[in-house]
Amino acid sequence: MSSDVLERAAAPQQAAPRTTNAVFTGIGVTAPNGLGTEAWWAATLRGEHGIRPVRRFDASGYPATLAGEVPGFDASAHIPSRLLPQTDHQTRLALVATQEALDDSGIDTGALPEYAAGVVTASSAGGFEFGQRELEALWSQGGQYVSAYQSFAWFYAVNSGQISIRHKLRGPSGVLVSEGAGGLDAVAQARRQLRRGSSVIVTGGVDGAVCPWGWTAQLAGRRLSTSGDPERAYVPFDAGARGHVPGEGGAILVLEDEQWARERGARVYGRLAGYAATFDPRPGTGGEPGLRRAAELALADAGLPHEAVDVVFADAAGLPDLDRAEADAITAVFGPRGVPVTAPKTMTGRLAAGGASLDLAAALLSIRDSVLPPTVHVHRPAAGIELDLVTGAARERREVRTALVLARGAGGFNAAAVVAAP
Repeated sequence: MSSDVLERAAAPQQAAPRTTNAVFTGIGVTAPNGLGTEAWWAATLRGEHGIRPVRRFDASGYPATLAGEVPGFDASAHIPSRLLPQTDHQTRLALVATQEALDDSGIDTGALPEYAAGVVTASSAGGFEFGQRELEALWSQGGQYVSAYQSFAWFYAVNSGQISIRHKLRGPSGVLVSEGAGGLDAVAQARRQLRRGSSVIVTGGVDGAVCPWGWTAQLAGRRLSTSGDPERAYVPFDAGARGHVPGEGGAILVLEDEQWARERGARVYGRLAGYAATFDPRPGTGGEPGLRRAAELALADAGLPHEAVDVVFADAAGLPDLDRAEADAITAVFGPRGVPVTAPKTMTGRLAAGGASLDLAAALLSIRDSVLPPTVHVHRPAAGIELDLVTGAARERREVRTALVLARGAGGFNAAAVVAAP
């Protein structure tokens, strides 16, 4: 994987940044256990998972047969018909999540100054399913049957581009490509753009490659679970951990300059208080993985001690060595069982670039509702895992003011973000 930022500087006529704080004012979700933020959040608190046998194609001949697919999604009910032939499935999901996030924020994008708002999203692979279909047309029928839309529908930046065009968001835009860490990296890049003078950035990630081509690519990474049991296939930190279940979806978030948001009377879910990213050392060199350092740097960026954190949303790889490395990192920062840890992605599968932004949405709603969502299907923590895992059922708290979200991407990416009550 590589990091790829396509960025245009803020227009010179924009006002200088009025604060250094970035706040979340809108959430849109497309997830395997719920289409729409409140439907997903209610299912998450009930512990309802969306992991099922693959339905988007016949996976019976593959070693892995389970996926988290967004239920009941009819693109034609949400997307203008002219967009359907030029968009991949994951882009359609992203457009639906964006509409919900903007509606939730109450922003009238048509009333914004021309370059005041932009788009920064995360992607792991672009429109895989669209690309597969056009490659099939090329080799079976010839080049004249390949859609002209293939030129951009496959691309990493396509979600940012389509969101920008549809909502006339002409400010700074870009895409971050760091696999599972991308959802946090994109939000951090959005914060940089606010500090440079933008007022609003639509950010986050919606991803997915549940198609034969995408499936083969993911199998090559040797991280997929081959279990056929939806309740035992993806059990991070459990003694039976054997890989993860891939899924589709994620969350789009509206991030605003705090003063601008306050002046327009926006409802604020929380602040992006801190962020940091690190890389793991080169394989075989024996150095410590970079996740602990990312967590500590994010807390330092937030100006908060570790005692201020009420919950950690874990990356939860689902592979014994990676689970142990993450548990060691959390324990090094907080001490054994020093903070509640949860992994609601056990209900959705890992959503590539969409997973971390969905965890951010969960963190913001945990702060709003003073409740920690559960980690499902984990019954026997692996030996030596000294974590206070929130298992079984959601855990209510008197209040939740600060959450730490951790994410890792294949290739050595680590990211950590601190979100705090407004």
